[in-house]
Amino acid sequence: MNSPCVRIFVSLLIVCLATAAFAQNDDKPYVAPLATSKFITLPVVPACLTLSPQSGDPNKGEALLLVRMKPACTIPWHWHTAIEDLMIVSGKGKIEMKDSPAHNVTSGDYVHLPSKHIHQFSCSTNCTFFLHTSAAFDIHYVDKDGNELPVEQVVKPAAKDTGKKK
Repeated sequence: MNSPCVRIFVSLLIVCLATAAFAQNDDKPYVAPLATSKFITLPVVPACLTLSPQSGDPNKGEALLLVRMKPACTIPWHWHTAIEDLMIVSGKGKIEMKDSPAHNVTSGDYVHLPSKHIHQFSCSTNCTFFLHTSAAFDIHYVDKDGNELPVEQVVKPAAKDTGKKK
């Protein structure tokens, strides 16, 4: 993620992701029906994960994202600058955190991850969860020793997003 080209590419993609969030006005109430949520993939995460912004602008700051992961999907060891809070809506997963025991999670479970805390997350079934990020979204993959790895070394390129609802 230290390459300027990668940062620009990721920023442009997150701007696209945030398009739905721009239409929302936080000073007025609104409902975001699941049926109208547009789920997209990002090249900085495995293709088995899709997400849809529900509130805020993940490119600029705090945001609430609705995330879906397929069975056997794993987001390898990484950390984020922002604080993350997850609320599992459906499915079964596992959160592994550096210097902590692994925890199995299921519907209704809550996970809090401090800023820059190294972790990985996997789903054994289809998973849906809300992800609240306290600042602009970023992801920094690391090896077993905590050394940062380039995204291209960790994530295989995803098939081109057709823009269809999933």
